[in-house]
Amino acid sequence: MKALAIYVGPQAKQHLALHGLSASDVKVIPAAAGGPKGLILGPLDRFMFNQWLPTSQQTIDLVGASIGAWRMATACLPESRAGLLRLEHDYIHQHYELKPGEKFPSAQQVSDSFRENLDLFYGGLVEPLLNHPRFRLHVLTSRGKGLLHREHPVLSPLGYGGAFLSNLIRRKAMGASLERVVFSSAGALPFGTHDYATRQLPMTTSNFMDVLQASCAIPFVLKAVHDIEGAPRGAYWDGGITDYHLHLDWRNASNDTAPGGLVVYPHFQKAVVPGWLDKALKWRHKASAFLNNTLVLAPRPEWVQTLPNGKLPDRTDFATYGQDLQARVKVWQAATSASQQLADEFAAWLEKPDMACVQDL
Repeated sequence: MKALAIYVGPQAKQHLALHGLSASDVKVIPAAAGGPKGLILGPLDRFMFNQWLPTSQQTIDLVGASIGAWRMATACLPESRAGLLRLEHDYIHQHYELKPGEKFPSAQQVSDSFRENLDLFYGGLVEPLLNHPRFRLHVLTSRGKGLLHREHPVLSPLGYGGAFLSNLIRRKAMGASLERVVFSSAGALPFGTHDYATRQLPMTTSNFMDVLQASCAIPFVLKAVHDIEGAPRGAYWDGGITDYHLHLDWRNASNDTAPGGLVVYPHFQKAVVPGWLDKALKWRHKASAFLNNTLVLAPRPEWVQTLPNGKLPDRTDFATYGQDLQARVKVWQAATSASQQLADEFAAWLEKPDMACVQDL
């Protein structure tokens, strides 16, 4: 059974029909939030960053939120293949001992453990990561405003309730509660920002760890990160809240060395959902003009059904397997091993592009 589906916007489709796809065409690589679902993209990441993209020379913008930010930051490491393999291993094997009477670990426990792991993972490597000769890293976070300006046991749930209601009326209205804050290693943002309240700030060796932790700080699962150095004061949460799958305006994306290039997006599904609070709002899951020059690489739904439990790894597995770490690790490793087929099929398609395999996004 075929594993890989290739979905394209109209501009990307025209490019593929005329020219196929080469590494030099790549302008931007987005990486979505989505927790364990991102594990399925490990083999694709390693193929792209360690075999395919090294055949080109242009500057590329890497844009990530939550686990996507962790993946893209790791791709900027001097030894990125080893880093990506370690990321996969560490994520699969994460485990939290519960205290008597607890069903889930506390947000403080998860945050403390995550920060310790970040320090171990990137310690001594932040400067070369941020100064990568080709890759410009952009990490998305969500900064709270109003009731969400500071994390609070009562006000934060109320604030997110208000954000949900305002987002239901109009996505842009949620900007009164949550601001998109992008921390960048270099360069201008590779997407337009008229769609949502946005701020761009420098990512430095001093604030990198806080920025990456904030981008992964799922509300009520991890603690918010407050008062990041070089940024407005306030609570910073998971970048996936404002931009779950990075349905951003890539049409006017600028790249100094590859004008007119493509956004090549390894993703775990066809739909590019705008924000985390849009997950249940199916009418916002459709492609828009923002994605005209985007190519999405995603697993076929029928192939996903062949994985353990008939689905991608996801956060429900933490509850399903509880303290049985060995059982969850077995299931997640089986899924990530199977996903090597995605990378193999993409490599084969690059060698012999077949437009019959390409579908409209």
